[in-house]
Amino acid sequence: MNKDPIENNDDNNQMHQELSQSHHDPLIRRLHQSIRIVVKFLSVLMVLVIILGAVDIVYVLYEQLLTPPYFTLLVPEIFEVFGAFMVVLIAIEIFINIRLYLGSSVLPVKLVVATALMAVARKIIVLDLKVTSSNEVFALAATVLALGVTYWVMSVRPSRK
Repeated sequence: MNKDPIENNDDNNQMHQELSQSHHDPLIRRLHQSIRIVVKFLSVLMVLVIILGAVDIVYVLYEQLLTPPYFTLLVPEIFEVFGAFMVVLIAIEIFINIRLYLGSSVLPVKLVVATALMAVARKIIVLDLKVTSSNEVFALAATVLALGVTYWVMSVRPSRK
């Protein structure tokens, strides 16, 4: 009996292959190859976004330091710089997700959860409580809790290798 390669509950504990290059159906194999090409193209675009983001950080710092009062960063400007840094770091994490996905054809779920946690942390770091409603704060808290618990459960669960 042939099992679907997407299932991950067989006795051999094999990893499922989302974009298997050895699928028995030639059409599916070609479609997987096409998707892998698109993912490679997206990874090139993500590197471009990372480079442009780093250039933006330099520009923001340059702009902030050369406006009166010179060579001084006030708290709002520091938060703007932090936000720019976090966006680039999140883009790097997304690139790592893409690279791991291409390398193994397996979605790195723990890394995706960590990236989501980092994105929410970025939102919290630059959060302006003067314009944020209590509902938004509670929603962010619930999201952090859910992602944190998910990450923790994935970390303490025994590996199935």
